[in-house]
Amino acid sequence: MAEKKKLDLERRAMPKQPPHIRRRNFREVAHGYTPELAIAEANRCILCKKPSCIEGCPVDIDIPAFVRRLAEGDFLGAIHKLKQTNCLPAVCGRVCPQETQCEEKCNLRKKNAPIAVGRLERFAADWEATQVQQQMPEMRPPTGKKVAVVGSGPAGVTVAGDLIKLGHKVVMYEALHEPGGVLTYGIPEFRLPKQIVRREIDYIRKLGVEVVCDYVVGRTKTLEQLLDRYDAMFLGTGAGLPWFLEIPGENLCGVYSANEYLTRMNLMRGFAYPKSSMPIKRHRRVAVFGGGNVAMDSARTAVRLGAEESYIIYRRSRLELPARIEEVENAEEEGVIFQFLTLPVRLIGDEDGWLKEVECLRMELGEPDASGRRKPVKIPGSEFRMPMDAVVVAIGNSPNPLIPRCTPDLMVNKNGTIFVSDVQTGKTSKDKVWAGGDVVTGAATVILAMGAGRAAARSMHEYLTGEKLAGTTSEVASS
Repeated sequence: MAEKKKLDLERRAMPKQPPHIRRRNFREVAHGYTPELAIAEANRCILCKKPSCIEGCPVDIDIPAFVRRLAEGDFLGAIHKLKQTNCLPAVCGRVCPQETQCEEKCNLRKKNAPIAVGRLERFAADWEATQVQQQMPEMRPPTGKKVAVVGSGPAGVTVAGDLIKLGHKVVMYEALHEPGGVLTYGIPEFRLPKQIVRREIDYIRKLGVEVVCDYVVGRTKTLEQLLDRYDAMFLGTGAGLPWFLEIPGENLCGVYSANEYLTRMNLMRGFAYPKSSMPIKRHRRVAVFGGGNVAMDSARTAVRLGAEESYIIYRRSRLELPARIEEVENAEEEGVIFQFLTLPVRLIGDEDGWLKEVECLRMELGEPDASGRRKPVKIPGSEFRMPMDAVVVAIGNSPNPLIPRCTPDLMVNKNGTIFVSDVQTGKTSKDKVWAGGDVVTGAATVILAMGAGRAAARSMHEYLTGEKLAGTTSEVASS
């Protein structure tokens, strides 16, 4: 009788830059696993008879199979297995919340030591980048059908990658001068290097997807005009319209939306300062409103730009922060100051129109609200002021209304998201048009957008060919 494998509960840490060094540069914080660390971590997998980790993955990665290949040192087999269902493994390994998805379902979670799926995914993708030649997937013969994908973020890239492998001609349109969507303009260099995003986009190009930049659908051409050239279209334009608190003083100089703040750093190469010009004023005291990953990104960016003090102002407590634990810990290590149970109510400027103070109220937690988190309640008479010369508002986003405004028969919901008749297909109210990702759900995660893209691709393929897919698109393409 085979000896039962002893549980290894030592989850391997990922080496990273020390806080006192990384707070002064925009280089990636984590260095990633070495081959030895990756194999050791993969060998912790207990090879469950009924693996539940796959249930937590929105793109249905065969996690046990790719982890097993890593444990055996078969790095090529691991990345091949990953790419059967995930065309952005280097991205997902860095920014997806595995701790609430696949790792949450891991049976070792009960021992507080789930397999580090995200770190292993990142390792496999980074290993592939060191190889001379990438392994390309099997491709189906051309179908003669042509598809437009509007938006080159996670949802759009997934749709494009799946449909090109199934034999359809795919053209992807991007409004900005560089593709990648929120991966390019919304996530800082120290968390997701631009070269990683470019590498993943290059892979899509190698598959045969044509990428057209500086093309604003709704301005360059309307959706209707563009649709005349195609057999089907996917809208993956994201949620790029920032929300504000609508409090006095938000029009002062020195007040930014997180979209503007991070886009200036990413697309205008602020992360390369002093090699590139600084696209934003250098501020001494910066307050970020919000508690999500975008708020952490903004506060940590302010630190790297030389802010003497960078604050997160959040109306609930630390326990309710929606940001990933890893990002909160990184921010704390780098010196970001957390001002909990605090609500900004007014921004005060000087005689020249520049922000100089933030007026706030103290809060206390009451009963849980619809989100399940305890509702913050104002404490009367608790007003106080904090001197600040910059504020970044990072409280959420909605889809840009440009395309719906010029497409009357494209239904939208009250919150501005595009209406889809079935979330399992992404079919919109308009003939030949599908949608997915943040433009349908509102701001969410990269992997959820990719899952929506995968579902839409399957539905679009069935519409274009009459074939109902069984299994993953890559498995079908190679059959």
